[in-house]
Amino acid sequence: MPAAQRPILFISDLHLSPADPATADAFVRFLADTAREAEALYILGDLFEVWIGDDQLHETFYADVARQLGAIADGGVAVYFMAGNRDFLCSDRFASAAGLTLLADPTVATLAGQRLLLTHGDALCTDDASYQRFRRIVRHPLTQWLWLRLPYRWRIRQAAQIRDQSSSMNRRKAAYIMDVNPDAVAELMRERHCDALVHGHTHRPARHAVGTGTRWVLPDWHAGVGGYLRVDADGLSLLTLDGLPWPLLD
Repeated sequence: MPAAQRPILFISDLHLSPADPATADAFVRFLADTAREAEALYILGDLFEVWIGDDQLHETFYADVARQLGAIADGGVAVYFMAGNRDFLCSDRFASAAGLTLLADPTVATLAGQRLLLTHGDALCTDDASYQRFRRIVRHPLTQWLWLRLPYRWRIRQAAQIRDQSSSMNRRKAAYIMDVNPDAVAELMRERHCDALVHGHTHRPARHAVGTGTRWVLPDWHAGVGGYLRVDADGLSLLTLDGLPWPLLD
């Protein structure tokens, strides 16, 4: 990457909602300051706590998030979005409102001389068999077609119930089950011939060696605290929202 080129930024797992105004405010500041100076911003899923369909844009909070993203896109920052497990129903209407490009999961991007494999991360949690079954069902096009034709308020109530049930089940699972599977990670990196993997989902920010490559785990955001991965002429670095090095757990 030429030294004059602006940095590339990666974020995930902000879980934005009206219930966490501190994180929403932190995101506004991040877009206005850090992200505005970037060449591109990649959002690798779970931007929102829940997304029940693009008709959610009629709510002011979510329309404002789209507008804020659209503002930096209009300012020359390329914005990319990959769906997470909370917002996989973000689609064309949201993309148009936010001025961003939707990405498939996984996607390969060549940046800073490296082939980076980008994914939200939930598909790599292969030890969690019950979640993977649920994921296949809700990601099926027919399931989504039927869901989006149900009344909006009913979908809101059902999404809340699903989140509550998921949280209850997760509390009973061993920690390793909800983390990515090392063999699945290594296999995917070999298949895509990538030097590094970047993902979120697990809320366990770190840098891990994978053979001769590296796995970067993005931090989640909560109560105004979060971080991002920066790619520039010096390579890759995981930073806090204040721009300080993240305390890595290798």
